[in-house]
Amino acid sequence: MKCRPGCAACCIHISISSSIPGMEKGKAAGTRCINLREDGHCALYGTDRYPSVCRSFQPSHEMCGKDVEHAARYLKNLEELTR
Repeated sequence: MKCRPGCAACCIHISISSSIPGMEKGKAAGTRCINLREDGHCALYGTDRYPSVCRSFQPSHEMCGKDVEHAARYLKNLEELTR
């Protein structure tokens, strides 16, 4: 499955514990990634600076659903389960 254009739910609603460009200490769940452009696309995607943690995160029908609201709810619930 490919990402829904402009969704960016994973760039906002999941935590990242490893260092990523511009966010050396990672990012908290609910915090917008500094590399996320206003159009909902990653400024680093397709470059050698694109973080491996992001590269390994794969979209799925279960996670993404049919809209960004579903994806946000799913990822928020996932974060709660991993605390």
